[in-house]
Amino acid sequence: MLGVAGGIAAYKACELLRQLTESGHQVRVVPTAAALSFVGEATWAALSGQPVSTDVWTDAHEVPHVRLGREADLVVVAPATADLLARAAAGLADDLLTNVLLTARCPILFAPAMHTEMWEHPATQANVATLRSRGIVVLEPAVGRLTGADTGKGRLPEPAEIFAAAVRLLRRGADAAPDLVGRHVVVTAGGTREPIDPVRFIGNRSSGKQGYAIARAAVARGAKVTLVAANVGLPDPAGADLVRVETTEQLRQAVLAAASGADAVIMAAAPADFRPAEFVASKIKKVDGVAPTLELVTNPDIAAELGAAKPAGQVLVAFAAETADLERAVAAGQEKLLRKRADLIVVNEVGVDKTFGAEHNQAVILGADGIRYTLPELSKDDLADRILDRVVDRFA
Repeated sequence: MLGVAGGIAAYKACELLRQLTESGHQVRVVPTAAALSFVGEATWAALSGQPVSTDVWTDAHEVPHVRLGREADLVVVAPATADLLARAAAGLADDLLTNVLLTARCPILFAPAMHTEMWEHPATQANVATLRSRGIVVLEPAVGRLTGADTGKGRLPEPAEIFAAAVRLLRRGADAAPDLVGRHVVVTAGGTREPIDPVRFIGNRSSGKQGYAIARAAVARGAKVTLVAANVGLPDPAGADLVRVETTEQLRQAVLAAASGADAVIMAAAPADFRPAEFVASKIKKVDGVAPTLELVTNPDIAAELGAAKPAGQVLVAFAAETADLERAVAAGQEKLLRKRADLIVVNEVGVDKTFGAEHNQAVILGADGIRYTLPELSKDDLADRILDRVVDRFA
C-alpha cells in the first residue's frame, strides 16, 4: 500500500510508485483528498495498474477501510505531512488512509516531508516519537530545497532511497520486529583523505558501500542513525542524519561527538593510518624529475579511543581490513579486537579486486566473548543485517 498525503512532494511519490511496480510489487495507492489536489487519481491508476482507493464509501460492500490494511505486506506513506503524522499518532480514522494505518498488521514506513519549522516543532517531534515507540519506521527527512526559496531539513528523501528502505522492510518480513527502535546507532563509512598539498592526498580504495548498507539496515530496523561519511559519492541513505568529513581528524571529531550517548558505534570507515607531517600550502612542483621526500606521521586510532572510553552498555564494532589469507586475517583481527577493546570486529580480506567497491563481501565476525561467525560471501546488505543481529545480541 502506498499512502500519499497532501504535500507538494506528492509528485515524487510517482517515481517511488514506478520503482515499486517495476521491481515486481503489486501496489495499491491510497491518496488523501488533499493529495489529489497535487496529483490526480488517473495518474496513480495509470502508474500502478490498480484501481485507486480514495474514500471509505466507494465499494463499501468490500469494506475497504479494513480489507486494504489487512491485505498489505507493507504500508509506505510518502510524503507523510505533519498533519498525517499527527492523525496517525493520535489513532484517528477520519479518512481511508488513516483507517488503513489502524488495520495494517504489517510493517509501516513513513517518509516525512514538510517545512523545517513544522518538522522541528515539539508537537511533530512528539508524534514521531510516539509512532517510533510503536515499532513504526519514520525516516528522517532530507536537507535541501523546500517549497519556494526555502532550504533546510524537511525535504522528502529521494524516491530511490525510500524504495531501498521499503525493500529492506519487505525482506525482513512481516514478523520481523523493529529491534532497534529507541536505539541510536552511529555508523562510519568511506575512506579518509590526508592532504599533501592543495591538489594531492593520501587515501584508500574504500567506497563506503558497506557502511551505507549498515546505515540503511539500521534505519529499517527502527534505529536513529547518524552516518559519518568520508569522501563517499553514494546517494544519501533515507532516514540517516549524514555528517560529511574528509580527513581522519575530522572523522575522529565527528564520531566522538556523535558517540556520546549512542547505543552502538559501528566503525565501517577506513581511516588513513598515516598523514603527511606537514601540509604544503602550494602545489609541489616537479623539479628535474626528482620526487620529493614525504615524511609521514601516525593518525590516532579512533576505534581504540572509543573503546578506552566506552560507557557501560554501548556496543562498539570495529573493522579489520586485511590483505592476508583468511586465517592470518582472523588472527590479526583478534589482536585488533583486544587492543581496541571492541565488542565485535568484522574481519575481511581486501585488495584491488576484493571488497572495495564490490557489491558483495565475505567476512568473519569475532566477539570479545570468544564467539566466531564465519560467513559465506553475501551481499553487503545481507552482511549489514548479520552485523546488526550480533549488535542486538549484545543489547540482550
